[in-house]
Amino acid sequence: MIAIVDYGMGNIRSVEKALQKAGAEVVVTSDAEAIREADGVVVPGVGAFDSAMKRLGPFREAILGSIEDGKPFLGICLGMQVLVEKSEEGKEPGLGVVKGRVVRFRGVKTPHVGWNQLEMEPGCPLFKGIPQESRVYFVHSYYAVPGEQVIASKTEYGTMFCSAIWKKNVLATQFHPEKSGEAGLKMLKNFVELVE
Repeated sequence: MIAIVDYGMGNIRSVEKALQKAGAEVVVTSDAEAIREADGVVVPGVGAFDSAMKRLGPFREAILGSIEDGKPFLGICLGMQVLVEKSEEGKEPGLGVVKGRVVRFRGVKTPHVGWNQLEMEPGCPLFKGIPQESRVYFVHSYYAVPGEQVIASKTEYGTMFCSAIWKKNVLATQFHPEKSGEAGLKMLKNFVELVE
């Protein structure tokens, strides 16, 4: 069972439908105990960093406990940004699962919206069977700058930025796999296989 954390931000239903299409048994929940009991956890999100951290407050320990227990975790868009320590977008501390910070794009039009290419690092289980330079769908004005070696893919938009993270059982994408066609569905299937 995969728990999608419903903290009132983001495209919960489209993530739920995409995971079900990928073969997952899914529960959308705002119950910390259900998050703890799940075999895998997904945190999607669209919106501002501080609002997300405040709303994730009641689930913080359940999410961190699940990660510490080695259960597969997938963060999507804002769900990737909340994994780091802090953000230029606000004052609230992030989850701190990954060292680093979130910064705003500079010198380019924001938000970065639409399809863009992935330059993937080898070995990331999320990208198993995905061709190099696959195109995926983005909508964001901020991006994570990890302070440790966890970058699973990079994408160019004015600068080369981190578009996916991989740290042991923690996977996260700045792009939206649920909106990224066949490549995105394959990534979600890969995640479901990790949970099983």
